[in-house]
Amino acid sequence: MTMNNRHSPTPYFAVCVNNEGYPASLEVGKLYRVIPDEEAAVHGYIRVIDESGEDYGYSTERFYLVALPQAVEQTLLFAAEELAV
Repeated sequence: MTMNNRHSPTPYFAVCVNNEGYPASLEVGKLYRVIPDEEAAVHGYIRVIDESGEDYGYSTERFYLVALPQAVEQTLLFAAEELAV
């Protein structure tokens, strides 16, 4: 799944499938919020909010993008915004 696919909405979440070298920053099996970043995508990276609470770019090979039902996605995005306040 590519982040620039016009036929489907941009996924806002991804599951970490490989945290090698980043055990304190990423947890395998955890759902992470994706921050759209076209420049990072061009270079094979995905920008996510990691365990530090900040957004960082990681190799796309570390993640599997997931399309969630709209209601679930909106709830998670709203909850993330509430935590940031």
